[in-house]
Amino acid sequence: MPWRDGDYPPSMKNMDPQIRHKAVEIANALLEDGHEEGRAIAIATAKAKEWHEAHGGGEARDAPTSQK
Repeated sequence: MPWRDGDYPPSMKNMDPQIRHKAVEIANALLEDGHEEGRAIAIATAKAKEWHEAHGGGEARDAPTSQK
């Protein structure tokens, strides 16, 4: 199932939006290449965080959750 911004795997919910966008791009490409969905998500998450760090984003962190 291809994803897009606003419709992504639950495991990407708390990711920084910029990293999540890249992870969705990578995951969709992996799915097109025939990778299994769970594996595509795991690879895409790791590679998107690496991409973020390599492009001056610093260490990738999950987005803060709001406290009520």
